Amino acid sequence: MTFVCATVKRACPSLPLGIQILCAANQQALAVALATGLDFIRAEGFVFSHVADEGILDACAGDLLRYRKQIGAEHVQIFADVKKKHSSHALTADVSVAETAKAAEFFLADGVVLTGTATGLEADPKELEEVGRAVKIPVLIGSGVTLDNVEDYLGANAFIIGSHFKKEGHWANDIDSDCVKRFMDHIGKLRERNR
Repeated sequence: MTFVCATVKRACPSLPLGIQILCAANQQALAVALATGLDFIRAEGFVFSHVADEGILDACAGDLLRYRKQIGAEHVQIFADVKKKHSSHALTADVSVAETAKAAEFFLADGVVLTGTATGLEADPKELEEVGRAVKIPVLIGSGVTLDNVEDYLGANAFIIGSHFKKEGHWANDIDSDCVKRFMDHIGKLRERNR
């Protein structure tokens, strides 16, 4: 991961870049980000434990923040998934997505990430509104954004797009550069329209 991130950073030195290492390897992601000069990590299980496809993930905010300070990576931002995809939230069903986001903000997340229930599935636009009203930190949409629904998410501060930019919309396929161009052209038109 360090080699891959260093290579991408060399190729795109002026872009804000980040890393997520799956299965809640958040400390490892911080170490890689620090070693390669990346700007942020995407953290799973930051607040409120939940049952994920890889097992029970305990909340890690305190440990992760202490580790970030210990290794001198306080400049590396943490974008925390809330009610993350591929997980059951039955343990915290009495805690709303807005309350979860507020907890992430309280524990010093630099932003929160909203997703659908699985890779490529849409986040709930109503949750974006709810979380946007609840926190003062950036809200990112982390799954399911497409050319057809991007207008539902214009209230977000950023998008994390993977599957939609892949051939046939499948996460494991190669990037479809025509799809990326169409999407970015559409975003440009939306920006012009909303000025």
